[in-house]
Amino acid sequence: MKKIISFLIFFGIVAAHAQTNDKIEFTTTKYSFGKIKQHVPASTSFEFTNKSDGKLIVESATAECGCTTPEFPKTPIAKGKTETIKVTYNAENPGQFTKKVTVKFANVAEPVILTIEGEVEVSKE
Repeated sequence: MKKIISFLIFFGIVAAHAQTNDKIEFTTTKYSFGKIKQHVPASTSFEFTNKSDGKLIVESATAECGCTTPEFPKTPIAKGKTETIKVTYNAENPGQFTKKVTVKFANVAEPVILTIEGEVEVSKE
């Protein structure tokens, strides 16, 4: 009985992971800004395509801190259509940074993690 339960749990995890890959395709989930100027916000966009059989809804995009702001589509994304999630880093603190944005899609078990990184150079002013 324990083997059956273990198998079902494993299968459920594998199926949930596969579900993300089947429904959404990001061109990339990581971006490096390189060196950026202090006090000059830097933005990038993460492009994704709806690979599901129906409409795709972004429920939320949450940054791990207040220095990072995600913007995401608020309307359903039609089958086969491509959209973007814009991520802006405020670049207030000098030094290296790595920040994550967690994107949750409706009816998709696993969220997608987007990562930005770079180094803020001290302002000469």
